[in-house]
Amino acid sequence: MKTLPVSAVYKLIEPGPVVLLTAASAGRANVMTMSWHMMVEFEPPLIACVVSSANHSFAALKKTRECVIAIPSARLASKVVKVGNCSGRDTDKFARFALTPMAAEQVAPPLIGECFANLECRVADTRSVARYNLFILEVVKAWTDFKGKQPRMFHHQGYGRFAVDGTTIRIPSKMR
Repeated sequence: MKTLPVSAVYKLIEPGPVVLLTAASAGRANVMTMSWHMMVEFEPPLIACVVSSANHSFAALKKTRECVIAIPSARLASKVVKVGNCSGRDTDKFARFALTPMAAEQVAPPLIGECFANLECRVADTRSVARYNLFILEVVKAWTDFKGKQPRMFHHQGYGRFAVDGTTIRIPSKMR
């Protein structure tokens, strides 16, 4: 074995698929790319996510305490990376990247029509926001738009590298 710089550890532990987060404030919606998130509870479903205070969506999420997590398939990977490489401060990302905003049922930020799943969320806990920019979100409504097999997702591995889901295996377990 060889030594790995601790600054590279995140490339091994990325928690889940790359997703899009929508937030809205003052009647204007924004979308950002996010890969730092994880499930923290089954019921109610709670998701922890890091949204940098440098991101345009941070202020809207902190103020309105609601968002949508939209889960894209791997076929949208290039577009999703481009969404993450520009700022909503000066760009209407929905228009620029031809994303379809759809009305959510319980929150103001829009769903994204091109994504196979959308999770309407409300902020449940902000105790770690000041120190870590970590929000705990409660999923209050979930939507899917796929038939049969779940679309393949993609995962960030750092510095422009991504892995795409492969074969799904089932192993009997007493857990859910």
